[in-house]
Amino acid sequence: MAIQTLNPATEETVKIFNEMTRDEVERIIQKSHQAFLSWQKTSFSERRELMHNAANILRKKKNELAKTMTLEMGKPIKQGEAEAEKCAWVCDYYAENAESILSKEAIKTDASESYVRFDPLGIVLAVMPWNFPFWQVFRFAAPGLMAGNVGVLKHASNVPMCAEAIENIFNEAGFPDGTFKNLVISSKLVPYVIDHPFVKAATLTGSEDAGKHVAERSGKNLKKTVMELGGSDPFIILPDADLEKASSVAVTARMINNGQSCIAAKRFIVTEAVYDDFLKLFAEKMSAVKIGDPMEESTELGPLAREDLLLELHAQVTESVKAGAKILIGGERTGTKGFYYPPTILTDVHKGMPAYEQELFGPVASVIKAKDEADAIRIANDSAFGLGASLWTNDIKNAKVLAKEIETGSVFINGLVKSDPRLPFGGIKISGYGRELSHYGIKEFVNIKTVWIA
Repeated sequence: MAIQTLNPATEETVKIFNEMTRDEVERIIQKSHQAFLSWQKTSFSERRELMHNAANILRKKKNELAKTMTLEMGKPIKQGEAEAEKCAWVCDYYAENAESILSKEAIKTDASESYVRFDPLGIVLAVMPWNFPFWQVFRFAAPGLMAGNVGVLKHASNVPMCAEAIENIFNEAGFPDGTFKNLVISSKLVPYVIDHPFVKAATLTGSEDAGKHVAERSGKNLKKTVMELGGSDPFIILPDADLEKASSVAVTARMINNGQSCIAAKRFIVTEAVYDDFLKLFAEKMSAVKIGDPMEESTELGPLAREDLLLELHAQVTESVKAGAKILIGGERTGTKGFYYPPTILTDVHKGMPAYEQELFGPVASVIKAKDEADAIRIANDSAFGLGASLWTNDIKNAKVLAKEIETGSVFINGLVKSDPRLPFGGIKISGYGRELSHYGIKEFVNIKTVWIA
């Protein structure tokens, strides 16, 4: 079976890759295991030097790497350059902090000496999505390699050039052959990889269905997993919010990465007192978003990554309208070539609609009116998802109280929900479990080992 790159802006096939056979996958796993046996014994200083090398390559080649992202999944090129820079940041963060985070922890007990140490597990399988084709991989790979693990990557089938480029970065940085390998496979071979005795854990970023399959297979093998799945993040506007700033950030929060981000704001929950004023500002600013060729630096909104995603998004919009939602702006496919969908705002959104219940993975905003603060929090929590939330108010003391009530893995007060190497990232409910990034993330795939000495 062939795996191909299809340019979503032109619908042209760019490159075709042959899928690896089971025998080829087996050889890679064997090589990765041999690499682990040596890599786990390297010092943090050795790992640090190589990880800094990777960061330097990412910065040096950011324009080239951004073009690859844009070509394969339509990301505006400026956002691709920012993604490469962010990958360099996470490499540098763990290069500098892994040793202190994973240093042994002395604990006073009845022993003459007792402590906890953090040892690597072995091969970690990463099943990664196309929407942030470099960042999703590096936020697993940087902490994993610094902890002494090795990684094998099953990337999304529509970004094989990105996957190839990532492996090349680690090779160029000087990492030993086998410490990071790209598997050019479809999902049908993932169970084989999970079942392999040399593969010790799996991490997945992607859809709820993909997460269930990988988690189930891993569970049958009693292997540790981390799942970062979908989100339908609330963007909550309270009566005392700065509407000018909130509406500007709201546009960025919905349009970033062509609206294809798990932590993009998707449900805009606005209290009745400021509903009309916010909606007017939001519509004006959404309408001004520049749609165009994602290779152009001035473009703010490019195409969706695949045609099936475009059709699914439009079906969700259409079904919501049939159920009573109203289209304020947008709502129809843009142009005849490329998988473009315009900035769209749906109002009169209520329970039972796709726009209320489901994740809309594209530039469509669901605006929901709340009676008051309590009703806004109720609506925010009335979701199967629990990834991130953005809360807008000038009463910070009250915001801290409300942050405890919001059922998500993160709450950003008066700001855009984002990932940061210094902070844990992940969700609850069907948005997944476990954490990436920070000191929590690097400890997900280590053996937390007690040592007790009489």
